[in-house]
This record gives sequence, C-alpha cells and structure tokens, in this order.
Amino acid sequence: MSRYKPSGVKRRLSKALKSNSAVPAWVILKTNGKFRLNPKRRNWRRNDLKV
Repeated sequence: MSRYKPSGVKRRLSKALKSNSAVPAWVILKTNGKFRLNPKRRNWRRNDLKV
C-alpha cells in the first residue's frame, strides 16, 4: 500500500481497524454467552476491504 493516502481512505481504514475487534469479555458474561463472536470479524489475509 502506498504511503500517501487520501483522508477518506484513511478514515475508512481506521474504522475497519477499530471494528475488527473481538467481543469484550464483559459482554459475553452479561449476555450469558449468547454473543460470543463478532460477525463482522475480518482477517487481513483472507478478506479484502473495499476502501
């Protein structure tokens, strides 16, 4: 990826980075294990971002 990035692309990349986290442990406890996985989880090798 290039070093220079337009601000729109940079913003979308940072949003994708933040949304790619696991479900917090306290949420799993609070929902009695109903929400264990983040359905929008993404791996950098397998899935492409359309930014």
